[in-house]
Amino acid sequence: MQIAGCGLKLQRLLGEENLMLPFWSAVIIAIIASYLFGCFNGAIVISKYVLHNDVRKHGSGNAGITNFYRTFGGPLTFLVLLCDVLKMVGGVLLARFLLAPFGLYLEATYIAGLFVVLGHTFPVFFSFRGGKGILSGGTLTVMIDWRVALIAIGIFLITVILTRWVSLGSIFATISFPIAVSCFLHPGTLESTISFLISAMIIFMHRENIKRLIRGEENRFSFHRKRS
Repeated sequence: MQIAGCGLKLQRLLGEENLMLPFWSAVIIAIIASYLFGCFNGAIVISKYVLHNDVRKHGSGNAGITNFYRTFGGPLTFLVLLCDVLKMVGGVLLARFLLAPFGLYLEATYIAGLFVVLGHTFPVFFSFRGGKGILSGGTLTVMIDWRVALIAIGIFLITVILTRWVSLGSIFATISFPIAVSCFLHPGTLESTISFLISAMIIFMHRENIKRLIRGEENRFSFHRKRS
């Protein structure tokens, strides 16, 4: 029923010539804006332009909050967290504003989420070397449904507390995302596909972590940062 409903909405929109240009313009603007929101990588911006010491030259080489904390520690880590959360919130709210008039409020959330994560992972302004999308992805779960967020964030926290492997918690939480969406929300084809794509992208970005986990070489999280 939801798939048919989404198809009817698109069919109605495409059938009205006076709405075709605004509709596709809104979709394109939402996609580009969400990607650009994602490109604002807090870990890179703060380390490179505030600390003048690119986080990607340290530790795992990843431009994410875990590597930032391990490298620099301190209150600036909170600013990185804030950047990653707010860019997802901004991208989703803008996409909803643009696409809700066309009856695509829910779809806008998933579309924006995908492209914010894409921008975070492959930022055009930083040689396409970004983070892994966990914090932005976690923010997306909150904006989709509290039950999805509870499952994903709960699995992440329990895994990290028990193992102190942030990467393993991230992987398990990411796997749970499309499953939780399917179980609680009974999504249409678009939402299911995007949920799977986001999950696949984030797991792909953890491929080196997976190799280290298998070899038993993955670093465990500690509240005491490593000193250079």
